[in-house]
Amino acid sequence: MRKFTILTLTLAMVLGFSFAANAARPLTLRIGHPMAPGNNVTVGYEKFKQLVEEKSDRKIRIQLFPNCQLGSDRVTTEAAQAGTLDMSSSSTPNLASFSKAYMAIDLPYVTSPEHQAALYKALDEGELGKALRKVSQEIGLETIMFSEFGYRNFVSSDKPLTDAKSLMNLKVRTTDSPVEVAVATELGMNPAPVAWGETYTALQQGTVDAEGNTFSLLNDAKHTEVLKYAMNSEHNYSMHILLMNKKKWDSLTPEQQKIIREAAAEATVWQREESVRLEEKAWQAFRDKGIKIHMLTPEQRAEIKAKTRPAYDKFAKEVPTHVLKLIEETQK
Repeated sequence: MRKFTILTLTLAMVLGFSFAANAARPLTLRIGHPMAPGNNVTVGYEKFKQLVEEKSDRKIRIQLFPNCQLGSDRVTTEAAQAGTLDMSSSSTPNLASFSKAYMAIDLPYVTSPEHQAALYKALDEGELGKALRKVSQEIGLETIMFSEFGYRNFVSSDKPLTDAKSLMNLKVRTTDSPVEVAVATELGMNPAPVAWGETYTALQQGTVDAEGNTFSLLNDAKHTEVLKYAMNSEHNYSMHILLMNKKKWDSLTPEQQKIIREAAAEATVWQREESVRLEEKAWQAFRDKGIKIHMLTPEQRAEIKAKTRPAYDKFAKEVPTHVLKLIEETQK
C-alpha cells in the first residue's frame, strides 16, 4: 500500500511539473499569406506580430510566412480551415470560393474612396463587422483582422488604357471570383483566372496582358517591370481578412483572446494610415518607371460603372441580403 501511495504521489508530481511546463511554454501562432515584402498587408501583419508579442510579454509569439504564393491564399485558407495552419490571410475575391457572402464586398463599385471612413466604422464598430465575423465562423474560421488592401485599378503590359473601350479584348488575369470574372466579361475583356504567384510569369509570357490590382501590390511584386499602362478605375475594393482556425481560437484563454483582439484593432488603425503612404509611394514609382497612368474623367468612370452594373445586379441576388444592405448603407 505504501509503495502504491509513493508511486501515486510521484506520478502526480511528474504530471504537475508537465502541466506547469506546458502552461509556461509560449503559444506560437503561424500566419500564412501571399503578399510581397513591404506591401501594406505584409507590414500590417508585422505590426500585429509586434503588438501581440509586446502585450503578452512574448508569451504569445507570431510566425509570419509571407509570399506563400503556391496556390495563392486559397490554399493557406484551406489549411487554416483544416487546422494545419493557425491563421491565413485571404483577399475577399478568393474568399468568395469559401462563402458567397464575401461576394458582397467583391461587387463592382459597391463602395468608393469618398465613403471609406463610413465603411471602416461599419467594419470596426457596426453590424457589418459582426455579420462578416459570423460568416467566417460558419466556415470554421474566426475573423481576427479586417486588413486594409485597397482599390484595384486596371493595368496593361502593351495597350494604352484610356476608357471602357480600351479594355476590350484584353486578356486579363483574375482570381477565381465569379464576380471578378463577370466584371471582366461585361467590359469585353477575356478573363483568365491565374494564381497570384503565377501572374508575373503569365504577364512576361503573354498568357495575360492585363490585370486589376492595387498599385502598391503591383509595385511591391515587381509587376511594374512588365507593365506599361494603367488607369485609376478603382472598380473594386478588396480587403485581406486575417482568419484563424475556429477550434484553435476557441481553445485560447480569455486573456489570450483579449490580447489578440486588442493587437488586431491597433494594427488595423496603424495599417490604414500606412496604406495611404505606401499607395502614394507606389503611384510615384509607376511614374518613375514610365508607366502611363490615365486619370478617368467622371464621364469615363460612369461608363465603366454602367457597363459593370449587370454583374453587380446578377451576383447581388446570390449574396445574403443583410450583408449587402449593410455595405450599401455606408455609401449614403
